[in-house]
Amino acid sequence: MPTRRLKRAGLAGLVTTATVLPLAGCGVLGIGGSNADLQIYSARHYDLEGAFGDFQEETGITVEFISGSDAELLQRIKAEGADGEADVFMTVDAGALWNAGQEGVLKPVESAALTEAVPTDLRDSGNQWFGLAMRARTTMYNPDKVKPTDFDATNTYAGLTDPKWKGRLCMRDSTSAYTQSLVASLIDLEGRDKALATVKGWVANEVDIKSNDVELLKAIDAGTCDVGITNHYYLAREQKKNPDFNVAPFWASQEGAGTHVNISGAGVVKTSDNAAQAQQLIEWLASKGQSAFVDGNHEYPVNESVKPEPVIAEFGEFKRMPVSAEAYGSQNAEAVKVLSEAGYK
Repeated sequence: MPTRRLKRAGLAGLVTTATVLPLAGCGVLGIGGSNADLQIYSARHYDLEGAFGDFQEETGITVEFISGSDAELLQRIKAEGADGEADVFMTVDAGALWNAGQEGVLKPVESAALTEAVPTDLRDSGNQWFGLAMRARTTMYNPDKVKPTDFDATNTYAGLTDPKWKGRLCMRDSTSAYTQSLVASLIDLEGRDKALATVKGWVANEVDIKSNDVELLKAIDAGTCDVGITNHYYLAREQKKNPDFNVAPFWASQEGAGTHVNISGAGVVKTSDNAAQAQQLIEWLASKGQSAFVDGNHEYPVNESVKPEPVIAEFGEFKRMPVSAEAYGSQNAEAVKVLSEAGYK
């Protein structure tokens, strides 16, 4: 019996918090079926078929996916231990990647291809994980009600504490990983006291809390909010569906630290039986398969030699805030405390 099947047989009754993600027209568990070469434990749940189908066609290496949240999948990998079948851990937050590295579940890999393709601040210094896609969390506004000159170009996030935005501001809820990582980055950048003052200022401006970024953008388009903060690709999705969608991006803090950016990335699981093929997949996603991986969700490529897809290219170039995965991970608990202390819901 192959090693993969032995592992599968020995895992009956273990952690089941993650769910299998079926792909249309493919095997029950994914592109390669239940005996695929690579098992990808993925918190990334959109546009999986295109890039991985291309990889399978080009290399003959089959893949399948186990889906869940970052925390669920990390817990599952730890619980499975040496008997685990995960080959790749893929997540949608730099802090979660850092945490996986700290928990010792990822295998350091030496790869000239990844060193060349992925900027230093978008990969682990110990080569345990690598960013594959960037998502910018920036200011969005209704052009009928707001001019770009209304924003503080030095510190746009703190600038939204200005009383002129009172009753005009929409943002995501405090439980959102997007909100927590943004606040964690502000703590790292400015210190806890200034970050707390910023969040308190948002609350003082009677911020209208939305449950997701799409709802937030639709509120701006409808004119019930004038300004908000969302990930850039949600706007790209709405504009692709409706070219008259009346929301525009303002790249935050371009005269200061730059726009907050988070990453989706992956690492090879330490207990993988197929580490070489897992590394090959990550290398492919960061290089030859980069466009296939990021374009369907309108994300920015980490590989600077790859151009953004046309919809987000129209947003223009921007200076990004350097990504500190350690800060996003280690300061997450403090960010949650700051949000609570400020009365942010």
